[in-house]
Amino acid sequence: MSPENEAIQIKTERPAPSLVGGGRTKAALFGIGLLVLGLAGGAGATAALSPDESTVLMKPVAVNTLEDGTRAAIKGTVGDVFGNRFVLADQSGRALIDSGWRGEGGDLVKPGETVTVQGRFDRGSLRAEVLVRADGAAQSLKPPKPGPRGWVERLGHGHVRVAEEPTLP
Repeated sequence: MSPENEAIQIKTERPAPSLVGGGRTKAALFGIGLLVLGLAGGAGATAALSPDESTVLMKPVAVNTLEDGTRAAIKGTVGDVFGNRFVLADQSGRALIDSGWRGEGGDLVKPGETVTVQGRFDRGSLRAEVLVRADGAAQSLKPPKPGPRGWVERLGHGHVRVAEEPTLP
C-alpha cells in the first residue's frame, strides 16, 4: 500500500460525526438543563416559603349596628347552637352566626361560651371567617382553597396519619 492509500484508508475509518453536533451542543444542552432545574427549584422554594393568608382582627361592634354587606366583628355570649349555626348575644341584641363547614356537628362552640366572631354580615346572619375564644385562641373558619396546599396534601391526599404509640420489638 502506498502512503496515499493509507491516508485515504485512515480517513474513511474515522467514525461519523454525531448527530448532536459535538461538544458545544452537549454543553449548551447541559447548561439549559441546569437553568431549568434551577428555575424549578426556585419556584418550589418560593411556594414553600410563601406566607399563609393572614387576617387582621377588627374591633368588635354592637350587634344592633350591623348593616348588610359589611365586614364586622362582634363579641358576645353563645346562646343556642344549631349545627353549624349559633346565636351570639351582646347587650344590644342577638345575631345568627354561620360558621360554615367547620362548625358542622355543633361542637365548635358551646352555649354560654364568650367568643368574638369576625366575618361578613349579609341577609341577617354573619358569615364567620374568624372565631376568637376568650383565651385569645383564634381559629379560621374560611373554606380551604381549592387544590393541593402542601406536600402533606399531595402525598397523603389531605389526610395526616399520626401514630399514637410506636410499637417496638
